[in-house]
Amino acid sequence: MENSAGITASLEGRYASALFDLAQGEGIISTVSADLDKLDAALRESPDFAALIRNPLVGRQDAGRAVAGIADLLALSPLTGRFLGTVTANGRLFNLPRIIAAFAAIAAAARGEVTAEVTSAHPLSDAQVAALADKLKAREGREVKIKARVDRDLLGGLVVRIGSKQIDSSIRTRLDALAMAMKAGA
Repeated sequence: MENSAGITASLEGRYASALFDLAQGEGIISTVSADLDKLDAALRESPDFAALIRNPLVGRQDAGRAVAGIADLLALSPLTGRFLGTVTANGRLFNLPRIIAAFAAIAAAARGEVTAEVTSAHPLSDAQVAALADKLKAREGREVKIKARVDRDLLGGLVVRIGSKQIDSSIRTRLDALAMAMKAGA
């Protein structure tokens, strides 16, 4: 887990590390990972939930009741529910997206995996994702989990981010570089 020292140095990393340790102790790391994936999806899909975690005017008790309701609605494990209660009671609900990301990084490092955030202009097929994962595995020397998203502004190509490394082969970047070269030559 070479990444974990840097991750756990942050506040979000400390929360994520504590949750990981508890999940590991109970043998439910995959359950908690799935719970956090559900929460992450809920934050992306529900503007109301996203607004709730960022609203400083919502008191901790009200936020706690709302989060407990969300945990029930999403059928989260008791450990994840208690963890959310602790995060809310400590007034750190606004850190939830970064806690989720830190947990995913810690869990991936424990499995010997790395996550590649891949942005493409169009959705990738399953075959394309598998081929990209194989190429990145050969480059990184370990399993690579692909987290894909679409950004139509890229026009074509891919942007791959693994940790602090970025591989940008997008058409937008190539066109920007060409425009800069033309300006410099004029």
